[in-house]
Amino acid sequence: MIPARSFSGKKVALFGLGGSGLATGRALVEGGAEVLAWDDNPDSVAKAAAAGIVTGDLRAADWSGFASFVLSPGVPLTHPKPHWSVELARGAGVEVIGDIELFARERTRAAPGAPFIAITGTNGKSTTTALTAHILRSAGRDTQMGGNIGRAVMTLDPLRADRFYVVECSSYQIDLSPSINPTAGILLNLTPDHLDRHGTMQHYAEVKERLVSGSDLAIIGIDDIYCAQIADRLEKAGKPVVRISKRLALADGYYADGTNLMEAIDGRYSRIGFLEGIGSLRGQHNAQNALAAVAACLKVGLDLGEIQSGLDTFPGLVHRMEQVGRKGRVLFVNDSKATNADAAAPALSSFPRIYWIAGGLPKEGGIETLRSFFPRIARAYLIGEAAPAFSATLGEAVPYEISGTLDAAVEHAARDAAADETGEVVVLLSPACASFDQFKNFEVRGDAFRAAVQSIPDVTPIGGTR
Repeated sequence: MIPARSFSGKKVALFGLGGSGLATGRALVEGGAEVLAWDDNPDSVAKAAAAGIVTGDLRAADWSGFASFVLSPGVPLTHPKPHWSVELARGAGVEVIGDIELFARERTRAAPGAPFIAITGTNGKSTTTALTAHILRSAGRDTQMGGNIGRAVMTLDPLRADRFYVVECSSYQIDLSPSINPTAGILLNLTPDHLDRHGTMQHYAEVKERLVSGSDLAIIGIDDIYCAQIADRLEKAGKPVVRISKRLALADGYYADGTNLMEAIDGRYSRIGFLEGIGSLRGQHNAQNALAAVAACLKVGLDLGEIQSGLDTFPGLVHRMEQVGRKGRVLFVNDSKATNADAAAPALSSFPRIYWIAGGLPKEGGIETLRSFFPRIARAYLIGEAAPAFSATLGEAVPYEISGTLDAAVEHAARDAAADETGEVVVLLSPACASFDQFKNFEVRGDAFRAAVQSIPDVTPIGGTR
């Protein structure tokens, strides 16, 4: 744990007592703060009290005595309307911050030289965070990873100048972190997302920009107009900027040329890494993730040899294009995290011949936006509530069956793929749907897929059991 000693002797209000909220409360108490915590859920309040955190209804509190108000990121800050606790804090002139802000202040106080890499963007945050941490660890660096992935940031090991921190940041967390100041800040991409919480795309982009604007080095993917404008704006303001692109040959920056990772300096090009043969980093989207990780790791002192060794051994993330098994020429891939069509597109773009398992609880728009990938699909196996609608979209463009259940889909797809004589093929679970019609969440769905695959006779598991 990182004790929040920056708040020692101060009165702090805290709202939101889920996993990260409890961790934040403990860090504040450990750091010597006088905390009063609350949550709309009585069970969460009881857990906090059992953990030694003083609780009390913040509606009845004297807000004039609080130095800060720490809000859990899942609680509305601005849209569709501020939570009642936010309105009380603002009415009393009390700053509203989150756990990433606590980390940033504690780093500034205790170990300002500790390398800190922060990652945000609409897509690819988790893979880039995990890849960056993996490269650092494989190079022998003492590395902590957390934030919006894995461990809550204040539960990471205490700050030290020689300890590296790799932190994934959601837009909600950044919105509560006015002084975030990474050594290297990564902004991968921006597409419309979470507009129910940010109101407009402009506000969403402005929030994301804060992470890179406070960084010693801003690493920005410029393949969308929002990020390209942010890169230009920061550079004009005198901020060091590294541009990355998964599709453009840049005059300056890092870009992908197929599986080659290239550096451009004043129009002169050199290869700084490669992804050929790295199954966990297939596809253009992963080329962008790798470029961002390379740029960040160079900034914090690694050399290219150390970085390539880390790329070569990256196992990938569970449920995100996770290779779970192989039988002869057939590769089985778990992309259960793809809960909408946009999220399924990267996996569908990464393989030339696919036996596709799709369906579940449908999202608005269905799979119409995936039509350009239909020629890659040898056959589709449709499950869950979305099956009738998906079959209508596939029509005569893609052979399909309505399998109904995931177990049946895996069995039939494995059989058909084994009979395919065209070469390497993939059985891909990339549902383009939520899981809630048949599974508790996408993790349970992905685990069920992995178990079904690994029960097939003569399948060789990849990455072991999880």
